[in-house]
Amino acid sequence: MSTRPTTGPTTGPPAGAVAPRRLSDVDALRGFALWGILLVNITFMASGYRGTGVDDPAFGSALDTTVRFLTEVFLEAKFYLLFSFLFGYSFTLQIASAQRDGAAFLPRFLRRCAGLFILGLCHAVLLFPGDILTTYAVLGLVLLAVHRIRPRTAVRAAVVLFTVTAVGYLLLAWALAAAGGGGIDAAAVTEQGRQATEALRGDAASVIGAHLRQLPDVVFMLAFFQAPAAFAAFLLGLAAGKRGVLNDLARHTPFLRRLQWAGFTVGIAGGLVWAHASQGYSGTAYQLVAVAVDVVTAPLLAAAYAATVLRTLAGPRGRRLTAVLAPAGRMTLTNYLTQSLVLAFVFTGFGAALVGRVAPALVTLTALALFAVQLVFSHWWLARHPYGPVEWALRAVTLARRPRWKGEAT
Repeated sequence: MSTRPTTGPTTGPPAGAVAPRRLSDVDALRGFALWGILLVNITFMASGYRGTGVDDPAFGSALDTTVRFLTEVFLEAKFYLLFSFLFGYSFTLQIASAQRDGAAFLPRFLRRCAGLFILGLCHAVLLFPGDILTTYAVLGLVLLAVHRIRPRTAVRAAVVLFTVTAVGYLLLAWALAAAGGGGIDAAAVTEQGRQATEALRGDAASVIGAHLRQLPDVVFMLAFFQAPAAFAAFLLGLAAGKRGVLNDLARHTPFLRRLQWAGFTVGIAGGLVWAHASQGYSGTAYQLVAVAVDVVTAPLLAAAYAATVLRTLAGPRGRRLTAVLAPAGRMTLTNYLTQSLVLAFVFTGFGAALVGRVAPALVTLTALALFAVQLVFSHWWLARHPYGPVEWALRAVTLARRPRWKGEAT
């Protein structure tokens, strides 16, 4: 999420560090990433079958299948990478900010990571097990340990991390194929999905119990899939921040064009493989191959999205798009948690208990409507306050003092 750590006690500004002021392009890009995160997360909150390897039997029409397929091709496993890139980029902004303030880095950053971890733990247990904040808090400490790395070395390390992760999944696929195993017990998994759905429709204790039962699987997925890719994206963001890539978009237009060409071509092809493997191939060697493909192609599609948004921001309609997206990006943490809170009341027994009762197309429309409301609210709030409410609280923990509450941010 949007964080503002500071720099090491004896470390000077990184080479090419961006100015300490907030960059509207970064905020707008973060708002765009928040939109994609919502479109993916809502599919997991709306169904007890997501992540089980089988589709919800209540929604098997051609439209339902198409919506799920398109979500997997274009959205799933892409936007958290963009979010992670921005975490690494923002780290360099926060380094510059701390140096400007003459503040010590380590205590601030440790307090911030502790705050993120506690927020994420509460979020995972109470609202949505697929939380990313705890992962960011832990990986943030690793980023802190290597933040002096040179930009070129950071990029190489990210490429190696993506590659090693993909090779690991290919080796698992080979071992599974050689053992002659694979596949899932569809009947048993379907029953598990039904039980999860019923638990999520129950009272508060039932909902929390369902979340706790999901957490081991979520932690496994985070540790062996999301975390390595997220940290690689951290490193790419760190390198971009040290080079000040987003400071002068016009200078990087040819590179952004190449990202679009390669990202959309290779990234969508990889997304098609990923989505196809989800259609009845869960637990097979083919699915593991698809995961490996996604590990190396999803970053390219995420980069193509980012390049497209950044080129639009630099164009004649850039100011208008920035005005729409940047406020949401400035209070990403508040909006991220609010999304889960609202959707928990919509889909679980905390409220309407509509889990498993809303078709995929309507789920997507719900996400779009919620994000539209958040865009308006973010603009209204930031006209009166310098920070989002959760950002304000986390900033208070980070700085160990009470930040300004009223007044428009500069």
